[in-house]
Amino acid sequence: MDIEQFARAQVGDRDLRAEPAFPRDIWQAMAEAGLFRIGLDAAQGGSGGGYADIARTEAALIAGGGSPGLGSAWASHQMVARYFIERFGHAAQRAAYLPALASGRITASVAISEPGAGAHPKHLRTAATRRGDAYVLEGEKAYITNGPIAELFIVLAITATEGGRKRYSAFLVPQDAQGLSRVPMPEIAALRPALHCGLRLAGCEVPAASRIGPEHAAYETMALPFRDVEDAVGSAGMVGTFRAVLRRLGKLPGDGATPDDTASLGALAALVALMAEGSHAVVAALEGAHGAPPDAPALVGIRVLAAEVLARARQFHDAHGAADARLAALFEGLDISLGVARTARLARQSRLGEALLRGG
Repeated sequence: MDIEQFARAQVGDRDLRAEPAFPRDIWQAMAEAGLFRIGLDAAQGGSGGGYADIARTEAALIAGGGSPGLGSAWASHQMVARYFIERFGHAAQRAAYLPALASGRITASVAISEPGAGAHPKHLRTAATRRGDAYVLEGEKAYITNGPIAELFIVLAITATEGGRKRYSAFLVPQDAQGLSRVPMPEIAALRPALHCGLRLAGCEVPAASRIGPEHAAYETMALPFRDVEDAVGSAGMVGTFRAVLRRLGKLPGDGATPDDTASLGALAALVALMAEGSHAVVAALEGAHGAPPDAPALVGIRVLAAEVLARARQFHDAHGAADARLAALFEGLDISLGVARTARLARQSRLGEALLRGG
């Protein structure tokens, strides 16, 4: 299937940011087309691919449909299924959830961040207390991607304290668990139709068998490495967004395109192609050990290059003085993507510079 053509046909001229509800019709069309099988275990109903397939599909969905929010919502569904449930779930959990995720019957979301704390392990407060054959969860989570449409949540919670250090475990919590409720969050308009919400867990009891992954070590073995998986696959989403940008920029000069216009657009196309090659390389690194850390310098380089391409694209747009609301929305989406975890990325960038200053 030509994913880009599929996205172009499904989205068409619709401005998904302006629609009041999540586009269930497109989500259903994705399910019928088998898109939720991509990157998941063939034995559990998936296509047998990996992160590279997820990345390529996200880029094509955004390039064709012109909606970074739709692409990121789909990619989040796939990454949570592959990374958390396929990799860390025990046999019964994989059998219970992966076929439903691969068919699109359910969506899973990961709940790590908390109000006022972000995802910093020192500041998280949600806790799970063991009571016989169950755990009772208490706390709040924030900005959960796909949370409003999810049937299953993977919730990170404190299960022990050792030497003053919080230790975390993760739990599979169904949407209808008693004591679980969704909390509305301010919308991020540029990322629609991708939706976010918070969770409130008040005496939320789940069976002990719902724990997923290593006990007391879920932060360092699951949550922290997932950031790099998101970054690597997300780089392909940026490539798809820039492809959508290039398509719209190419229409601005009309019949009055100058040689400078042609050269500027060609330079942008070349830089996006270079970004695509870098994205492919960092995503390929994930396949080695089902989530091995990608090349951190390459990830930094992709973000630096993306910022430069975005600046050039804006200059080209401004030089032609044409108002294009869809293009402005794509720019805004890229701004948000480049701003996510910006502090951590700047720290990595500074470490690269410090190594050179030391003669490394």
